[in-house]
Amino acid sequence: MLEIFKNGSKLLGMNARNLDYIRPYNRKKAKKLADDKILSKRMLKKGGIPVPKLLAKIRTAEELENFDWSSLPSTFALKPNRGYGGGGIMVVYGRKKLSRKEIANTEDGETPLPVWVKSDGGKVTVEDLKSHILNILDGAFSLANMPDIAFFEERLTLLKLFKPYAYKGIPDIRVIVFNRIPVMAMLRLPTKESGGKANLQQGGIGVGIDLATGVTTTAVLGKGKIIDYVPGTRMLLSGIRIPYWKEMLLLAVKAQEISGMGFLGADVAIDRVRGPVFLEINARPGLSIQVANLSGLKERLERIKGLKIKTAVRGVRVGRDLFGGEIEEELEEISGRKVIGTIEKIRLIGKNGKSVELEAKIDTGAGFTSIDTDLAEKLGFEDTVREYQKIETTYKDIKHLSKTERWNIYKHIPNLESTVVVNSASGSTYRPTIKITVIMDNVIIPTKVTLINRAHLKYPIIIGKRNLKKFLIDVSK
Repeated sequence: MLEIFKNGSKLLGMNARNLDYIRPYNRKKAKKLADDKILSKRMLKKGGIPVPKLLAKIRTAEELENFDWSSLPSTFALKPNRGYGGGGIMVVYGRKKLSRKEIANTEDGETPLPVWVKSDGGKVTVEDLKSHILNILDGAFSLANMPDIAFFEERLTLLKLFKPYAYKGIPDIRVIVFNRIPVMAMLRLPTKESGGKANLQQGGIGVGIDLATGVTTTAVLGKGKIIDYVPGTRMLLSGIRIPYWKEMLLLAVKAQEISGMGFLGADVAIDRVRGPVFLEINARPGLSIQVANLSGLKERLERIKGLKIKTAVRGVRVGRDLFGGEIEEELEEISGRKVIGTIEKIRLIGKNGKSVELEAKIDTGAGFTSIDTDLAEKLGFEDTVREYQKIETTYKDIKHLSKTERWNIYKHIPNLESTVVVNSASGSTYRPTIKITVIMDNVIIPTKVTLINRAHLKYPIIIGKRNLKKFLIDVSK
């Protein structure tokens, strides 16, 4: 591994991690606890830390043969108890409805065996689960290939904030804790390449997090490729503010206290209903977190070695003070983009210099900026709106016409720039665009916006991602 990082700070190498921090600060008993996921979660739960619900465990081939498969819910995660690096984890996302043929093939008097579905849509049968569990019992995924235990636990539900950034699975937050102080953190996002698992070794994304604010900074794909966007999209990975940030740092430090380890990686996820849920303690956390934070672990660990930290609250405060920055200013300086919130006060300039000041909703899920027809009239586009509304009244099924037919209908509208198809949760619509100027946070954006009736919505304008290239979005603002 490289010894010196871009900013001059030293990277912590694998050997240094093992010799200088894991061996001296993690006793054998504590490491044994961390490597036993079922036991460690039981102890964490006893200590008041929320963990995923344990559904069932299988310790022997005999238990496997006698297992009641109908007792499993429609969605769950199957894991090896002593697995590492994300190996051996199988996640199912729903139960498949059996066809009449499949039911008919069941022997008389027997209940059809359930069939589940994976993230890629592939089927998971009872035989698939049995085969996978036998591999787990044989130690195929455990440390030192020792015989293992398979267990089922609840699959957490995805937080709405992470939906555009995560492929299928649940993101988690890895926090490195040393001496009761959080020293570095990253958001881990599942990708198609990683099979919906938040694991960098398997092709997931790691995004550095500023410890003071919980805002994401630099992103790395897999083992080291720096990226700006979610692959295949224009979704910026920097500037995401992680909810429950202080609470998660406290959970990470408390987990260290309960485990008895001095150096660990704490993995926490955010469930849509339950909030932060502790996934596991990692006695040998990987070191890609340094790349995601553009900073070496070594000097951070050396700065806090020997400090006397009496409480978890104090440890979190020290970590945020020492290793957090003025993230908004730093992000703006590094990225050249301004940090804005999800609701921003803007000024619009329309036809003949007419202008309106108002609040706009920032929507990274929308491709185009859209404005209400009443607002367009205030900006001097009365004739445009009038002709558009005539067409809407006359043609009820316009989206089913050909592109040429649609253009022939719309091309007579005054001040028309173009026409576009806009897809949304409620279906696709065909809209005209006009040209206006948007001024947001002193940034001037000449742009085409689509017309739509938004009278029933709170905000008469939404700013879509095509006009957000010069901004980072802070969801807490």
